[in-house]
Amino acid sequence: MQAHELFRYFRMPELVDLRQYVRTLPTNTLMGFGAFAALTTFWYATRPKPLKPPCDLSMQSVEVAGSGGARRSALLDSDEPLVYFYDDVTTLYEGFQRGIHVSNNGPCLGSRKPDQPYEWLSYKQVAELSECIGSALIQKGFKTAPDQFIGIFAQNRPEWVIIEQGCFAYSMVIVPLYDTLGNEAITYIVNKAELSLVFVDKPEKAKLLLEGVENKLIPGLKIIVLMDAYGSELVERGQKCGVEIISMKAMEDLGRANRRKPKPPAPEDLAVICFTSGTTGNPKGAMITHRNIVSDCSAFVKATENTVNPCPDDTLISFLPLAHMFERVVECVMLCHGAKIGFFQGDIRLLMDDLKVLQPTIFPVVPRLLNRMFDRIFGQANTTLKRWLLDFASKRKEAELRSGIIRNNSLWDRLIFHKVQSSLGGRVRLMVTGAAPVSATVLTFLRAALGCQFYEGYGQTECTAGCCLTMPGDWTAGHVGAPMPCSLIKLVDVEEMNYMAAEGEGEVCVKGPNVFQGYLKDPAKTAEALDKDGWLHTGDIGKWLPNGTLKIIDRKKHIFKLAQGEYIAPEKIENIYVRSEPVAQVFVHGDSLQAFLIAIVVPDVETLCSWARKRGFEGSFEELCRNKDVKKAILEDMVRLGKDSGLKPFEQTSEYDPESYSKNRMPVLC
Repeated sequence: MQAHELFRYFRMPELVDLRQYVRTLPTNTLMGFGAFAALTTFWYATRPKPLKPPCDLSMQSVEVAGSGGARRSALLDSDEPLVYFYDDVTTLYEGFQRGIHVSNNGPCLGSRKPDQPYEWLSYKQVAELSECIGSALIQKGFKTAPDQFIGIFAQNRPEWVIIEQGCFAYSMVIVPLYDTLGNEAITYIVNKAELSLVFVDKPEKAKLLLEGVENKLIPGLKIIVLMDAYGSELVERGQKCGVEIISMKAMEDLGRANRRKPKPPAPEDLAVICFTSGTTGNPKGAMITHRNIVSDCSAFVKATENTVNPCPDDTLISFLPLAHMFERVVECVMLCHGAKIGFFQGDIRLLMDDLKVLQPTIFPVVPRLLNRMFDRIFGQANTTLKRWLLDFASKRKEAELRSGIIRNNSLWDRLIFHKVQSSLGGRVRLMVTGAAPVSATVLTFLRAALGCQFYEGYGQTECTAGCCLTMPGDWTAGHVGAPMPCSLIKLVDVEEMNYMAAEGEGEVCVKGPNVFQGYLKDPAKTAEALDKDGWLHTGDIGKWLPNGTLKIIDRKKHIFKLAQGEYIAPEKIENIYVRSEPVAQVFVHGDSLQAFLIAIVVPDVETLCSWARKRGFEGSFEELCRNKDVKKAILEDMVRLGKDSGLKPFEQTSEYDPESYSKNRMPVLC
């Protein structure tokens, strides 16, 4: 309606009474109408909009014709799995070169000392240091070939990435080592991979390796490169057993004086030998190529290309072990997009301080950390009113989640959740969890409380970390998402457990460019994992949901019968019991000749004392571990969680009875 038409309209006789009525209204009433209209207009203009899913969320995977029931991602236009997202990124070396370009030589790797800000190395500085390390390795006599293995025995820190990029620039292969494997496993890996050089971060680790050489357990080790400072006595000790001790700085200087032109790898060349601990026996070395890792990274980028879009403005907090493929894939995605990686100080107790200083935008996590966050948030709601407000606020945010809305600027965020968001730095926009199952209750609550895109992935080392990922826009919990664009997934019969693929249940099998090449020098174990058609058998039992997502419901491996004939999947029980606040680790064991289970429980040093104090128990950590009443209280809490999670009676326990094993009970041993 034009202005002159509007003027004539309001002069029409039938509107005279309305105009006169409005003139008689009090000024404050008119102001109220105006304020209401303004608020309504503002709400419509700023109302939250749901994230647009990249596909129909009611059908997130598609069955591949003639494949025996295998399914692929609905994001693909064909039945061929995705290998590369960027045409110019087919190896990790090329991915880093892309990062140098798109970052415009921005900050790359950051670290900090206590109470200090982060200090950064630029992309070109990292590239130069990497080539110096690679050149130094060549000068020391190492080959530029994909059968040349180099060990890294260190916590996450800038040197870790510098060393691996130095190896990749000259087609060498890294072999990560980590403390939790134990001394025997470390010795086994050094020998199995025939490592003659290992980079270590601290003198204590150098001493551990030297002890193996002195005892003739590691005869092939010749060079140890140390990142931290060390004394002359360590050098002398190395000389006595024929091991050269050299500093990282000296290696950089050696390479700088003898620079070599990079010899980049091919996509099919090995990049990493990632040793997995498993549950029994020696670790197995999964052989993973550049193509394996790049395809997994590409699949994540494809799945989230319209929602996440990593860029140079992003910052990742690096604290999950780089020795595991989950963290390595995340960091490769960051480096390819020119983002920043800030490393924690090396002490998990200082992680919250690192988060506040770094203010990351990307935050990969594992379920144990999520459980601790969940418990602490509810632990602070220590009054009836606070608990009611927390429950009410989370329900309101969860209602938005069900509509596909993710935000951190609602009234409930400002009143209730601002503190927890600020504790992570206040800028987190993406979280990814993997490596173990996470409770649907915990995941849904934290998705609501943290107000950021929060994905759950599923996979294992043998498929380069991930083969399933929740879809953008699907913020429901209780499943692990659809197949990633790099993977085909099928279910196969497990008759002894009554799981049938025809009924949509069975062992999860994976095929695609992200599936590993086999185990190092172990054809028997390789044949157990990979069948003749190239399908990786995961040992997990999955179920297809009507919307095309996968739900993990059981475990094929590590199951056994109790004497009464009932099957037990101990990992399922462990994953439930470890949710108990005072519990750090749980190991469940049984025997087919017995009618009961036993559990070894490791209490959490950080939480046991405060948890026990709330229940009237006093004493040091050691005293509480010896207190029978405390053990009983821990067991009761585990039983409660088991009951809430639907454990069957033969999987559960009803009382603490360390004196008698004649009944179907599970004693707790601290």
